[in-house]
Amino acid sequence: MRILLSNDDGYFAPGITLLAEMLSPLAEVTVVAPERDRSGASNSLTLDRPLTVRRSQGRVHHVNGTPTDCVHLAVTGLLKQLPDIVISGINHGANMGDDTIYSGTVAAATEGFLLGIPSIAISLVTDSAGHFRTAGRVAVELVTRLQRQAPGEPFLLNVNVPDVDYAELRGFQVTRLGKRHKAEPVVKTTTPRGEKVYWIGAAGGAQDAGAGTDFHAIANQRVSITPLQMDLTRYSQLEALSVWLAGE
Repeated sequence: MRILLSNDDGYFAPGITLLAEMLSPLAEVTVVAPERDRSGASNSLTLDRPLTVRRSQGRVHHVNGTPTDCVHLAVTGLLKQLPDIVISGINHGANMGDDTIYSGTVAAATEGFLLGIPSIAISLVTDSAGHFRTAGRVAVELVTRLQRQAPGEPFLLNVNVPDVDYAELRGFQVTRLGKRHKAEPVVKTTTPRGEKVYWIGAAGGAQDAGAGTDFHAIANQRVSITPLQMDLTRYSQLEALSVWLAGE
């Protein structure tokens, strides 16, 4: 099996380094990740300049672009053989609910999925150093299951792991995305030169966090696994919109 690893925290991040170490006994692992932290980059592609790929060591490469750039370059020309799976992470922090819209971690996995490859985004729900090895063991278990039984079609899974010892996990749960309250207000400050600047406010707390959501699973120390899709069509409005357009 061939695994392509990427992330949005940068090729030097502890999460991706540990993930490569733990998955290497199972498969041929190649890392293609951003040269610096690109958290919040979402699904952006760099189209206004050429990209540079440099090798760090072994099968580790870093790109001066976004997480999406990394997976796109790897799959469409950088790698001699296509990966069997794309795994993005281990992200330092949650990617639940609305986070998935902005997440570079999820975006890297999404690009693999859009290119026809089963893909997983994996995040550790932590604000501290955290139990990255727990998330690594979850990734190993998912890859092992994939090796035993390949899926019938490509999938895109968003996986969030509680920040606890592996032995304290209370199982895996298939979930839907919850929803956060709106983000906190921007933080205004002034530079030493008197220029007003703004920091984007923190994400809002969980709003829709009931049973069945990713937030609820994490709160109950379960690994949350949410299957994602890329069809943004709002089907419930198709008929109403057609009637509106046809109206006098």
